[in-house]
Amino acid sequence: EPIREEDFERIEQEMRTIIKEAEPFERFHLDRDEAISFCGELGQQLKVEHIETGLADHPDLSFYRQGEFVDLCRGPHVPDAGRIKAFKLLSVAGSHWKGDASSGRRLQRLYGTAWFSKKDQAAYLERVEEAKRRDHRVLGKQHGMFSITPEVGQGLCLWMPKGASVRSRLEDFIKAELLSRGYDPVYSPHIGRVELYETSGHFPYYRDSQFAPLFTHDAGQMVDAWIARLEAGALGEQDEQALRDAAAVLGCDTSSYPTTGTRDERVAFLRHWERTQERFLLKPMNCPHHVQIYKSQPRSYRELPVRLAEFGTVYRYEQSGELNGMLRVRGLTQDDAHQFCTSDQVEQEFRDTLDLVKFVLDAVGLEDYRVQLSLRETGSDKYVGSEENWEQAEQSLRNVLEETGLEYEECPGEAAFYGPKADFMVSDCIGREWQLGTVQLDYNLPERFDLDYIGADNRPHRPVMIHRAPFGSMERFVGMLIEHFAGAFPLWLAPEQVRVLPISEDRHAEYASQVAGRLQAAGFRATTDLRSAKVQSKIRDAQLELIPYMAVVGDKEAAEDSIALRDRIDGDLGMMTVEAAVAKLAQEVQGREVRQVVKSDFAGFEGEGAADNEY
Repeated sequence: EPIREEDFERIEQEMRTIIKEAEPFERFHLDRDEAISFCGELGQQLKVEHIETGLADHPDLSFYRQGEFVDLCRGPHVPDAGRIKAFKLLSVAGSHWKGDASSGRRLQRLYGTAWFSKKDQAAYLERVEEAKRRDHRVLGKQHGMFSITPEVGQGLCLWMPKGASVRSRLEDFIKAELLSRGYDPVYSPHIGRVELYETSGHFPYYRDSQFAPLFTHDAGQMVDAWIARLEAGALGEQDEQALRDAAAVLGCDTSSYPTTGTRDERVAFLRHWERTQERFLLKPMNCPHHVQIYKSQPRSYRELPVRLAEFGTVYRYEQSGELNGMLRVRGLTQDDAHQFCTSDQVEQEFRDTLDLVKFVLDAVGLEDYRVQLSLRETGSDKYVGSEENWEQAEQSLRNVLEETGLEYEECPGEAAFYGPKADFMVSDCIGREWQLGTVQLDYNLPERFDLDYIGADNRPHRPVMIHRAPFGSMERFVGMLIEHFAGAFPLWLAPEQVRVLPISEDRHAEYASQVAGRLQAAGFRATTDLRSAKVQSKIRDAQLELIPYMAVVGDKEAAEDSIALRDRIDGDLGMMTVEAAVAKLAQEVQGREVRQVVKSDFAGFEGEGAADNEY
């Protein structure tokens, strides 16, 4: 029977009983076979499946027992339930097994929170309510920023005019900065041949999170599904014959298909046929395309570093249960750039790139951040590149972080197999932490694509590649900013900067339109409200629509070529000439002032969301 919110009181009462009895959490370990058998005996088939697939690289698994309850969990837990002094069940929601709606296996997810003090819980719940008020999905719809419709598809954002305005300001801002820092703008197509991503390693390694390949042959999609079912062991003899017959109808010759061969032989036959066809992928990454641009001509050490930048849209097939407004989408535009440099240039390029990320974050008032430095796991053989290159790269990153004085935390074992990276963890005004800008060193793609440059010794050398994206993705960054600013963007980003409000729509409409025209000519996004309504009502509506400034005009203002300027936050700023108002607003825009963020007293709590203790 499904759990409903009406059941929370009864469940919480049972939880109070368990806490009062201070039942201990007892940890025990089982090897994989024992764990599978144990969960099978408990009738927990989904956990059996998870151990067999999702935890395939875990030879040993931990369980926790509390009274009659036993659960598979990485931990750690508190010693006993009596340590919990405050808790609350928050909500219940439907979900799908591993976020896959197509599996048809529906689950329920029960949300709750527990704390060592009632004071901390009260503060946390207050912050949760504040986060709800800032929800970008609600504010985005309310203020016409973006839309996601079933007709276009889940996870595919439609940027409405106001949202597009914010995005274009951010893009113009970063493009101008990149040009001043020696980047070359490039463009690349939204699709590429599958072979390109096979070389890069993105396909089929990340296939589960990519859209299916596009085939020019009618039988392509069917053969691709045929291979997937063969590899999953989900094809019977009759099914296979039916697929052969269907393939023949579509013009795919399977007369040499090894019907009696091994599964690997049959898959190899089909893969060979696929390779003879044109296959394309919706671009999951921009980097293979930028590699081809680098590789399009001979390179000399004299022209390095080469810096290629693009606002490139990429596509990821996120499970429907994982989608979340603009924060988790299927089509995302990255402010992507790739730098190709010598190993001696890595430290300076990293220094310059960190400075760029800091510059971007500071420009939007995000001043509370730290860096996670992801390094190799000592003794592991999963990394590409020489020991010397890794040691030099990791030490270079440390040196720069120390030199800049940035707060950073080393995370051994968190580096990608192709290089160390630095992630910017940014706190918003209510203390939530977001992973935004990233800088990634890469020794893998230059090797895979056989990139080189001619050195001073007139011999070919392998360049180092750096991936970087200060915004991460435009969708996620703007979604985060909507919540950070609670929809009230600073003047330089605001979709509508000034609204001109005539006191009388009859007598003052013409002057209001003139003022709006002069503001627009000065580069401001200005509109007029010519409705037949009281000016107090127009002011209230502009306030609710989060317009930074209002210019009220009446007889006196028209006679003196002036406006009565109002600030959304500070209220009446008094009467001033249009030229004086233009100068004031221009100074605020040029300085990219961020003064309308109401920072919260909320802070992160020790241990809050800091560790993932689930397998």
